[in-house]
Amino acid sequence: MHAITAKKVLIVAIVLFAALLSAVPFHAAFAQTAPALGSADGFAILAGTAVTCTNSTITGDVGVWPGTAITQTNCTINGAVHAGDGVAKQAYIDFLSAYNALALEPCDVTLTGDLTGLVLTPGVYCVAAASTTTGGTLTLSGPSNGVWIFKIGTSGAGALTGTNFSVVMEGGGSPCNVYWWVAQAATMTNSAFQGTILAGAAITITGGTFDGDALAQAAVTMTGAAITGCEQTGQPVRSHCNQGVGNGPENCDPGNSNQGNLSRSNDELGGTPGNPGRKGGNGK
Repeated sequence: MHAITAKKVLIVAIVLFAALLSAVPFHAAFAQTAPALGSADGFAILAGTAVTCTNSTITGDVGVWPGTAITQTNCTINGAVHAGDGVAKQAYIDFLSAYNALALEPCDVTLTGDLTGLVLTPGVYCVAAASTTTGGTLTLSGPSNGVWIFKIGTSGAGALTGTNFSVVMEGGGSPCNVYWWVAQAATMTNSAFQGTILAGAAITITGGTFDGDALAQAAVTMTGAAITGCEQTGQPVRSHCNQGVGNGPENCDPGNSNQGNLSRSNDELGGTPGNPGRKGGNGK
């Protein structure tokens, strides 16, 4: 009789312990350092081929290289625009360097493609192929200095896709310390996404919010979205520009006065004090 009672107690204890484990956030090894983005860190949007922004708002700098196309339709850019210039080139080179370095980052944990319902502490999380999350929430729980790195497509191919997908920060964690390395394309639709995407192909953001930087080796396309870039701590502070007419070329346009068209800039055409690059208005 006592043996039977002891057995029942043991079974109950095992069940309770299993339930407790399921309620505890998944802990991985702590990723101590964020990837070095170099000058790419200053860009909310950086593309290799083209940037297309429709009915969207971007807070942060926008650049494209080696492509030059930046197409805006009812698009507000609160930052500098660099289309095929030296600043965009260096940022793109730094982005590729960071992308290649992240590809070599060892994994702490391998996940399935669906991130719904996960609660993850700082670490390096990998998905071998594609990651698709629909109508789900991923919770990142950790301190303000915690770093989360997600690698999608570590087997050599794989896209990141989120539809009505929410990434939630808990415990003081920052979206600027979350990085998504993607072997191929990334697509977010009507999502509340957080973190910086480094994509091997294109990035498409439709609706919703995007808190972080979108860095792509192909095009970046935004429609009806709100993007807020982040400049990581520990990176060099960008120099300020003086946009007065006739101050000479400074290779930047923080007020977005040229709307991505360098021929319209007020001082980027080689003008010098007393001899502005733009005369007669609108690049004439």
